[in-house]
Amino acid sequence: MKTLIYITLLCSTLMANAQKPIELKVWPNGAPNSNGITNTEEIKSSDRPVKVTEPTLAVYPASHPNGMAVIACPGGGYQHLAMNHEGHDMAAWFNAQGITFAVLKYRMPNGHNEVPLSDAQEAIRIMKSHADEWKINPNKVGIMGASAGGHLASTAATHYDNETKPAFQILLYPVISMDPSISHGGSRKNLLGDSPSGNLINKYSNELQVTQNTPPAFIALSSDDRTVPPANSIRYYEALIANKVPTTMHIYPIGGHGWGFRDAFTYKPQWTGELEKWLRELNK
Repeated sequence: MKTLIYITLLCSTLMANAQKPIELKVWPNGAPNSNGITNTEEIKSSDRPVKVTEPTLAVYPASHPNGMAVIACPGGGYQHLAMNHEGHDMAAWFNAQGITFAVLKYRMPNGHNEVPLSDAQEAIRIMKSHADEWKINPNKVGIMGASAGGHLASTAATHYDNETKPAFQILLYPVISMDPSISHGGSRKNLLGDSPSGNLINKYSNELQVTQNTPPAFIALSSDDRTVPPANSIRYYEALIANKVPTTMHIYPIGGHGWGFRDAFTYKPQWTGELEKWLRELNK
């Protein structure tokens, strides 16, 4: 009975922590760039903000930290953000693993391709700058993303400097390529505009940007995804393996697109279980 009470109290504490994140402005002194969207155009919904202009980072410190941290980039085609099931809803699960979790509300590109990446890179800097406060190892800050957020996460994992390199990447049914034959059309248009140059397409086709220094990757998707073709993940996986980057990929037979942390996804116990084991091995 005492054990049951302890577990109940522990779970309640974790949930309470997950419900009250530390809210930080990504650019408290103003961003170095603009997406051309005015504040009056942003639709400030808490669970599905559209045309985001003000980036924020919601941080959920772990009660019993193991030194790892994850920054989640929700998806939404670079037009809106699925903040809950691809972001906040995962906080308690990560905290239970001892991992400090953060959800990035990044700005929409609106054709200004450099804007989302600059927000993600600054979020990594912020997490590292608070390493002592949140008991994070600055060399164990990873990036995570779903769908278009997976494109942003994989961009952060392939376009970085010494300050902004993530330690690992977690990608759920990600957009990876800007190749029009397999890319998600809405994400591509919102990020690059209507008629991007070949150089710009190659720059943001992240399967072409992998090197031997790209951080380890965990990829999960469904083979029946009709929104973002599985070829995105497969090409990225092949590039990672060719460059000898430690990588695991889990492809489930059904589930479609956009399942995130929803219980309705049949294989939720499988992908979360595999991710838990992968993170544990990574933290040794």
